[in-house]
Amino acid sequence: MANMLHLQKLSVGTDGIDDLSAWQDQRRAQTPDGLPRHVTRMWPKRADELLAGGSIFWVIKGTILCRQRILRLDAHDRGDGIRRCAIVLEPGLVPVAPTRRRAFQGWRYLAPGDAPPDLTAARQGEDALPAELSAALAEIGVL
Repeated sequence: MANMLHLQKLSVGTDGIDDLSAWQDQRRAQTPDGLPRHVTRMWPKRADELLAGGSIFWVIKGTILCRQRILRLDAHDRGDGIRRCAIVLEPGLVPVAPTRRRAFQGWRYLAPGDAPPDLTAARQGEDALPAELSAALAEIGVL
């Protein structure tokens, strides 16, 4: 079995985890079988490692706030003949320890040892902090 690997991706235009969840609930953000997906121009060269249990870690306003397990990679064509990659995701967003990230384009690979841990079950019931506050607290090492 291949080594596992994750992706990190900017969630452009979202203000928080609830906003990303609402976007993924829209039909246009789903596969024909109803699973959330993210369509990207490039096909990951390390697909086998991603499919060995990897997740996509969502960067919202400069901070990784949540993740979703990657289920599969589907070919996707928007009718223009250009082959794209639909990263098909497990439904539901798993909150993680807020971790600052600089802006980048596209997506980046993320080694499992560098991935932020999931929030404990006790903390998952808490109201989410605003993304800006989470980012500021992560910046000074409080979160």
